[in-house]
Amino acid sequence: MITRFMTEVNAKFNPFSMRSRATRLFLSSLPPNARSTGMQINTTLLPRASTSPATLHIKFKDGKEMNLDGEKLGIKGIIEEVDRHSRALQKQADLTE
Repeated sequence: MITRFMTEVNAKFNPFSMRSRATRLFLSSLPPNARSTGMQINTTLLPRASTSPATLHIKFKDGKEMNLDGEKLGIKGIIEEVDRHSRALQKQADLTE
């Protein structure tokens, strides 16, 4: 997963819910040095009894914002969407060099 072009990741989820699994897996797939490279990661943990859906909001360097639903997409779908936009940004960066 290309994380170089992400500037901010906001996640809100219930850590005990199976419906939040894709969001948890996405956060665990971020590299350990993500915060030191300038990415802002904000997580909000909901209480165990909460029925609110998990939300994942990602901002990129070009200003694009994505609101992804982990319940519908799953972890593969989330990574696919993020990589699709990151590859487009990678192509633009390669062309300008």
